[in-house]
Amino acid sequence: MTWDEKVVQKGGGFLLGSPPAASVFAPEDLDSEQRLIGETALAFARDEVLPKLEELENQQHEHSVALLKRAGELGLLSADIPEEFGGLALPLTTSTLITESIGITGAFGVTFGAHTGIGTLPIVFFGNEDQKRRYLPRLASGEWIAAYALTEPDAGSDAMGAKTTATLSEDGRHYVLRGQKQWITNASFADVFIVYAKVDGRMTAFIVPRSSPGLSVGPEVNKMGIKGSSTCAVFFDGVHVPVEDVLGEVGRGHIIAFNILNIGRWKLAAGALGGCKSVLQVSAAYAQERHQFGKPLAAFPLIQQKLAAMATRIFVLESMVYRTAGQLDRSIHTLDLAKDVGKQAAAAIGEYAVEASINKVFGSEVLDFVVDEGVQIHGGYGYMKEYAVERAYRDARINRIFEGTNEINRLLIPGTLLRRTMKGELPLMEALQELQKELSSFTPSFGEAAATSDDPLAEERRLVDGLRKLTLMVAGLGVQKHLDKIEHEQELLAAAADLGIALYASESALLRTEKAGCPQLLVDMTKLFIHEAIDTADTVARRALAALEEGDTLRVQLGVARRLTRREPVNTINLGRAIAAKVLEANGYPV
Repeated sequence: MTWDEKVVQKGGGFLLGSPPAASVFAPEDLDSEQRLIGETALAFARDEVLPKLEELENQQHEHSVALLKRAGELGLLSADIPEEFGGLALPLTTSTLITESIGITGAFGVTFGAHTGIGTLPIVFFGNEDQKRRYLPRLASGEWIAAYALTEPDAGSDAMGAKTTATLSEDGRHYVLRGQKQWITNASFADVFIVYAKVDGRMTAFIVPRSSPGLSVGPEVNKMGIKGSSTCAVFFDGVHVPVEDVLGEVGRGHIIAFNILNIGRWKLAAGALGGCKSVLQVSAAYAQERHQFGKPLAAFPLIQQKLAAMATRIFVLESMVYRTAGQLDRSIHTLDLAKDVGKQAAAAIGEYAVEASINKVFGSEVLDFVVDEGVQIHGGYGYMKEYAVERAYRDARINRIFEGTNEINRLLIPGTLLRRTMKGELPLMEALQELQKELSSFTPSFGEAAATSDDPLAEERRLVDGLRKLTLMVAGLGVQKHLDKIEHEQELLAAAADLGIALYASESALLRTEKAGCPQLLVDMTKLFIHEAIDTADTVARRALAALEEGDTLRVQLGVARRLTRREPVNTINLGRAIAAKVLEANGYPV
């Protein structure tokens, strides 16, 4: 079955087919005005934030406050805020570029993201006009700083298990908050908190000024990394919140929490992208400056392969992040954010919840890979605090925990797809039925695509299509066997998620390269990533299939899986060397 472009562009639609490359947003589509804003953000990060890193690491938070106010003066806090409330109302692709640029600063990027993202966006998307008028201008300028208070001692990824309560006062004018939140970013200096509490057992969101009597902030916690950010507990001892500061509807706070986390997950990936590029740059420079055995480290092929692997993963992450930004832009652009559009905003953001989780998992794990290789390239010096990669290594680790652990997100990806299918929003069941018919007589065009086409990525396009079928096959067999008990088969759900992540990543790189006209460097990186992704996907699929069937049935299924991933080997060593040469020539990210 061939699905039309409208279907494959829907959230999760990448499981049904590829959209036209021309319809997918790529970094090359950023216009001159957007690039100028990105350069402003990068200059601010490089020239004003990085020189203050030591003070920030020592938790001299007056510098964080001053830097946020300076960012406000430059317009960097207001990209997502409507013009009517002091913002710039820029496309999400522009705010992606800002977030990426600030990502080079490590802990300050967390501070910045907590304010502009999960701290401010709940009011942008879910506030009423009065709330937007009262709060957004001051958040846009940096006069006020925002924080997001969801996590509790007994409720981390299980946000619905929160115990903080809100009780309506006898006069009906206030909600009285009691409870505590922990690990709240920006807590020591935030002026406004977005707080989640239960009203009669139902999650509700509130806007709570720091000045509210009964609100207190605990001491800074001592963290492994992101030491330059503020992280404290916040306590609510009978805090009276006016009913006018209920955010959205009473009992519907989970809708706000989950959708803001969707935005936060995608923005986390954008920040990780900036951090990756920064580490690649310092690693490439070090490899060319440091000599061993009479020649620079960069002359050693094993070091070159590390640089190539880092650059390739960064290219793929960049392709995914901006593709998703374009999708979200299309979904959200019809909303009049100057109005009260909470329900429409929830639908628009939730459309790409799967892609947001994919970005979060892939981005955080690519960052971990890049910083680890960066330390390795630096050798013993990478373990020393004087070198930037030591801090980057510690700072990166939190990203696999932030915004829902990667394990939770791996469960959310297939779980969300199944829910959308059951609600009739995504025709995955029809696709599975068609796939089963196709696979019963499936014969791959092994190697023929590359041999008979002038398209340098013809074979990779076939492999991506095979990966799509493999993902649907594993997910479909899992659902068929376990039905409504599938939620208890977490290993199978995670396997389906990993296959989906590999598919979205591979396809994003492929479409971007095609759209750019297949320049050689992008072709090389796309080939290298896809062939390595197929190797990993094959292992993941075999493990999942072995958990589903046995005997002759398993052997048949494994045979189909092999046919879907079968290919001529490519010379990944030569690809790596060619990519590394471009990295060293650029002294960093070469695209």
